Amino acid sequence: MRGFLAGILTSLAAATTAAWADPVRIVAAENFYGDIARQIGGRDVIVSSVLSNPDQDPHLFEASPSVGRSIAAAQIVILNGIDYDPWMEKMVAAARSANRKTIVVAELAGRKTGDNPHIWYDLAAVGALAEELTATLSAADPAHKSDYERRLAVFEASLQPIRAKMETLRQQAAGAPVTATEPVFGYMLDAVGMKVKNQSFQVAVMNNTEPTASDIARFEDDLRAHRVKLLIYNSQATDVIADRMQKIARTAGIPVVAVTETEPAGKDYQAWIAGELDELNRALLKPSP
Repeated sequence: MRGFLAGILTSLAAATTAAWADPVRIVAAENFYGDIARQIGGRDVIVSSVLSNPDQDPHLFEASPSVGRSIAAAQIVILNGIDYDPWMEKMVAAARSANRKTIVVAELAGRKTGDNPHIWYDLAAVGALAEELTATLSAADPAHKSDYERRLAVFEASLQPIRAKMETLRQQAAGAPVTATEPVFGYMLDAVGMKVKNQSFQVAVMNNTEPTASDIARFEDDLRAHRVKLLIYNSQATDVIADRMQKIARTAGIPVVAVTETEPAGKDYQAWIAGELDELNRALLKPSP
């Protein structure tokens, strides 16, 4: 009998240890947040990202029932907030759980509804997410706290080359007039000190509404008269008017730089952002027509 009880206690102890050793399940609304979660969590997490197709317009996304099941099983959910991924907010609310932590990046960054929602191009917001995620994982899985903190330090160090590229651009192009079909890259352009024109046009396109005739005319005039150094466009969410502006820019010899709303396949967050900054730098170095 004593041996039998000892066997049961040993089995229970093993089961408890196995439960504690299970990876933390994380669901991210967007794949760049999922990538950051993998970098911080390492082998101690299982991450799934909902938006991950670089050819898909995020504004037209509709979540499937499988997303709801993933959220129901998750211990941590990461979403952007400020009306960028309202479908995710609804699904989180529908799959309520007292044991799940929801991280809203916009709240960490102090952003509110009406602000530019593309906050993953703001390194301060990304840094705040990394720190909050590290704290959340450490609380959920204290046995691996030192591992999470170590990976956080590695992640933060990996952002330094991006900051160096930003500083170079700031020194070379602060005050340079540029324009865009959407405000996707807005935080980065602001960070390097560029003067962004035609912002009301950009907001209209982002919200799938028609820019005013005066906004369109002003945009076209800026391109044809070379009042801007380059045009940035969202290669994932284009429309007839945005495509028209690209054609006018190319005809006028204005450099055109594509950016995306989803992290491209085969790249991590750091390589993605660094690559877009390199493209921006190359475009600015092109001689004016």
